[in-house]
Amino acid sequence: MNKLFIVGLGPGSADSITLGTIEKMKNADKVFLRTEKHPVVPYLKTQGIIFDTFDKMYEKSTSFEEVYENIAREIIDIAKKYRKVVYAVPGHPYVAEKSVEYILNFCNDCADISIEVIPAISFIDAIIEELKIDPIYGLKIIDGLSLDVQKPDKRCANIVVQVYDRFIASEVKLKLAEVYGDSYPVTVIKNAGIPGKQVIETIPLYMIDRLDWIDYLTSLYIPPVQTLFQEKYDIYDLLEIMRILRSEKGCPWDKEQTHRSLEKYLVEESYELVDAIEKESEDKMAEELGDVLFQVVFHSQIAKERGTFNFGDVVDGICKKMIWRHPHVFGREELTTSKAVLEKWDELKKQEKDLNSYTEVLKDVPRYMPALIRSYKVQEKAAKVGFDWDRVEDALSKVDEELEELKEVYKGKDKEKISEEIGDLIFAVVNVARFLDVEPESATHNTVEKFIKRFEYIEKAAAKNGHKLDEMTLNDMDKLWNEAKMNNFNKKNEK
Repeated sequence: MNKLFIVGLGPGSADSITLGTIEKMKNADKVFLRTEKHPVVPYLKTQGIIFDTFDKMYEKSTSFEEVYENIAREIIDIAKKYRKVVYAVPGHPYVAEKSVEYILNFCNDCADISIEVIPAISFIDAIIEELKIDPIYGLKIIDGLSLDVQKPDKRCANIVVQVYDRFIASEVKLKLAEVYGDSYPVTVIKNAGIPGKQVIETIPLYMIDRLDWIDYLTSLYIPPVQTLFQEKYDIYDLLEIMRILRSEKGCPWDKEQTHRSLEKYLVEESYELVDAIEKESEDKMAEELGDVLFQVVFHSQIAKERGTFNFGDVVDGICKKMIWRHPHVFGREELTTSKAVLEKWDELKKQEKDLNSYTEVLKDVPRYMPALIRSYKVQEKAAKVGFDWDRVEDALSKVDEELEELKEVYKGKDKEKISEEIGDLIFAVVNVARFLDVEPESATHNTVEKFIKRFEYIEKAAAKNGHKLDEMTLNDMDKLWNEAKMNNFNKKNEK
């Protein structure tokens, strides 16, 4: 059986190459280096080691992934032809070495090749030694070419490798700034562990791509964030802030709150978000979304203290729900229209909540939802089983009917009956809105805004004429109201 030895050349100093590696290279039938661009290559030549390299691959390929895959396939083909082949890579074969990963994956079914990996000192070891880092406190190693999927952890040290040139440094800078901010201090290190060639410089993050000495042996060290006063925050910072606010030395008001006492704030913050959306103010939306998120974190912290659930459970639950309710995205089911998606959503929701009758579906609409919205949703769900008018004219007739019933009782003393008939009338109007595909909540809000604008016109017009509203008759105010309506009508026609 042919043998493929994968060896590491260490971080760059000849002193870091193991005797085992030199022995394997001297006794091999063929020796291949991934690249000749490594500081120990001159030393290998003094040892009489003859080798080929894969540097030509870098010129032919369009991406590093393609380079490493092509190298892996070629070295495997070579290993099938010779009894002993050595493939040498910078550093340690298992540390930030994609070509080795490809080789091991491709050789899962290679019965005619035996692979042996010879360990070495990695450039990570050299960085740890030079910067005096103890990895016991947490150390994450990230590929600079994969920051879209490999996210840094602010709560531990991070080493970003594969910072090959200033262009990649610029890309790395932009992605890291989203986590740390532009001014966070980082350490750039080149030729780690190579006496006389090592360069170490600590600078603000935004400056890393201004260094003209960055090359393929450059890495970036990011120390852990150790203060709550930061340029950029994340969800874990918010959780910690909430924990502090509720702690013994926290805020007296925050410590007093309960799920019940916070109800109104969640509703208020949600409506403020809706207001920002309606005003198309995206800066305000970001602020209000933060306020809503804070409410979620607040409730989660209270529950955590009670031992019932925590923020992690909230996130876990919604992730599982979204995956479960989207079988056409995360499963094999095919749903090609929004209508089909909504029907499937309702079906899965009934399964989750064990709703076994249509009445249970109606009862599932939250009682404390705004009444117009709740009315709309209940009618919508009832309509799905055919309990609905055939035409909007029928719904309009029901409004007339409910109005007549209100007229019969509004002068009486039975307040409960009057309240019931007013409720019936509003419910009937909501039904008409649903038929016409109009959100009754939004329509009513728009009417309130219109009322305020017309009232403003009355007040300003009265003041212009030297009058105060509380001194005017209803008839006088009504004339100004009609003027406001006419002005609004004319403005619409001008458009």
